[in-house]
Amino acid sequence: MNLIGARTLLGKEVRRFLRVPGQTVLQPLISTSLYFVVFGYTLGGRQAQVEGVPYVQYIVPGLVFLGVANNAFLNASSSFFITKIQGTIVDLLVAPLGATELLFGFISGAMVRGLLVGLLTWVVALFFTGAHLVNVFETALFLGLSAYVFSVLGLLAGIWAEKFEQINFFPTFLMLPLTFLGGVFYSVRGLPEPFRTISLFNPVVHMVEGLRAGMLGLEHSSPVGLALLVTLALAATALAWTMLRNGYRIKS
Repeated sequence: MNLIGARTLLGKEVRRFLRVPGQTVLQPLISTSLYFVVFGYTLGGRQAQVEGVPYVQYIVPGLVFLGVANNAFLNASSSFFITKIQGTIVDLLVAPLGATELLFGFISGAMVRGLLVGLLTWVVALFFTGAHLVNVFETALFLGLSAYVFSVLGLLAGIWAEKFEQINFFPTFLMLPLTFLGGVFYSVRGLPEPFRTISLFNPVVHMVEGLRAGMLGLEHSSPVGLALLVTLALAATALAWTMLRNGYRIKS
């Protein structure tokens, strides 16, 4: 592996989104904070507690997840897609960078942006709910898994897309339904059957519940859910590496 090339690509990706912090960091932070204010205090006034936790605290892990997932996906997908549209992908192809280096650079850069927005979202929540972090390791594990999975999915979208309309297909028709049906603003344990069982096949549910277990101490995460997320991460990584290795929709 070309470590110097991989680190250089990572640095380039981080500098790319830091050049426009208002668009890449501040804007999603404000949007997620508005979710917190509107849902937390509007619905929180009607539903005081969920599973023994004040509602305004209960949705914090879900909102942190939204910040991480959305920004990790958007950074990887838009960055790679723009290099194809602008023709600068040629610079990467002629450089001594293989599929592994490209995978590392784009995914790591997207994870940095996603985790940065997630951290800032949690900091904003501290002013409303106070600090709640029961298990640091479990929280870091599910934050890292969430950022990684959506970074790889974003890279896959960027590789696959050939038009701007296609790059918006995944956020609109895949990510949006999965996140809003993934227990971000409610508990899937309150759903009637068979919807409760069906929801367990949604990886977002396990990401959000894992964060709730780590941040709030709720007994939500399970080995089965963790295994599902690891399997998804490995499968998506293998697919992305194969597409980059074969030059799918990259090399003419």
